[in-house]
Amino acid sequence: MGPRILGLKDYEDYRRALYGGMTHKALLVDAVGTLVVPSQPMAQAPLLSLSLSRIGIYRQIGEKYGVEYSEAEILNRYRRAYEQPWGRSRLRYVNDGRPFWRYIVSSSTGCSDSQYFEELYNYYTTEKAWHLCDPDAENVFKSLRNAGVKLAVVSNFDTRLRPLLRALNCDNWFDAVAVSAEVAAEKPNPTIFLKACDFLGVKPEDAVHVGDDRRNDIWGARDAGCDAWLWGSDVHSFKEVAQRIGVQI
Repeated sequence: MGPRILGLKDYEDYRRALYGGMTHKALLVDAVGTLVVPSQPMAQAPLLSLSLSRIGIYRQIGEKYGVEYSEAEILNRYRRAYEQPWGRSRLRYVNDGRPFWRYIVSSSTGCSDSQYFEELYNYYTTEKAWHLCDPDAENVFKSLRNAGVKLAVVSNFDTRLRPLLRALNCDNWFDAVAVSAEVAAEKPNPTIFLKACDFLGVKPEDAVHVGDDRRNDIWGARDAGCDAWLWGSDVHSFKEVAQRIGVQI
């Protein structure tokens, strides 16, 4: 017989033996699309990308400011604007991200009214705009922390993320938050993952990152030396994440 090919179970068994029954010492979690999702659905056809589910709100709030484009038109304009290089900075989200989002909103809707922008911008800092992706998240994260696993959010976001987490009453679930606007690096740049590990006091190889974007989350985390699981493919709930780490819920 030839040599046995080692699989995922062998790798996880090896890590559990290395770390005393658990595969990792730290869990890094993406924010939008993994921890939280927008509450406002599209009025018509659902969008594949969670980042575009805001279009219905752009139209809904925009009506009183004279926005006349259909949701389909706003969506197409949004995509074109978002895909353009952001020339003012190598980062999209600098500090509160207002210049970038003002450009996106005006390009998408054709409306440059400052009151419209501020209403939209402030809406996405409230608990009305978002809800937790997994209703069992709080119990799972408590169990992970009780087992000694350190937790951090790693997100491409502006400085609204911290008040948003507070509004959703989940900021105290985590030992650290690495926000791109604060650490001056956006996923898939490995720097943001390395910062998160530094905040937690762990080595990258001791951490696993969970996120819904293959390029930003999986490739970025692995470039930093972390393990990475794709949300919705490798894992489908935080209970499954905990069980893979070796913590039973």
